[in-house]
Amino acid sequence: MTAQDYLYMLRDQMHTVVFATVGSDGSPYTCAIDIMLADTGGLYFLTARGKSLYHRLQQDSRVALTGVSGGDTLSSRSISLQGRVREIGSARLPEIFAQNPYMQKIYPSVDSRAALTVFCLYTGSGEYFDLSCQPIFRQRFSIGDGVLQKVGYYVTKRCTGCGRCQQSCPQNCIDCSRVPVQIIPSACLHCGRCQQVCPQNAIERSRS
Repeated sequence: MTAQDYLYMLRDQMHTVVFATVGSDGSPYTCAIDIMLADTGGLYFLTARGKSLYHRLQQDSRVALTGVSGGDTLSSRSISLQGRVREIGSARLPEIFAQNPYMQKIYPSVDSRAALTVFCLYTGSGEYFDLSCQPIFRQRFSIGDGVLQKVGYYVTKRCTGCGRCQQSCPQNCIDCSRVPVQIIPSACLHCGRCQQVCPQNAIERSRS
């Protein structure tokens, strides 16, 4: 799937996400927000100018969010995204209220909506993680000018192909048909067991 598909999934299937910001004291803060719109420009949400969230976003535009869908752990899918936001004002408020009619019960009058402003998460990188399939599936993606960083584990040339890592892998996602062996990143849990059992210390973890 594409990055745009994941943005639409956040809007339509997850909608309410856990949202993290940085406070003026440097501490992390979380809250629940609704993803109101998604398009090629990013993700859109709103808040009132009097709220603490608004003031934190004014002070530091860095954010992170996680949305989850599914009835239990083994049917769950999650999307995590971290990046930066910018305030775009009230221009898209009519569209937001049209597509999210429940908002009319929270802010019923045009006058009450004057307190609201819209933000766009326009750049960043994220990951889709699916526990509902076997093996598990994960995919990294970016939006805007976000840069994808290396995550997880990789095998170095010290590998001798002994197969200990494959035997210990809970997802059986290590290809031992070649030397060095290859970890299949889309099915890797990032549990680190392969690194722990490797007798050659041939497996390393990306530091980013």
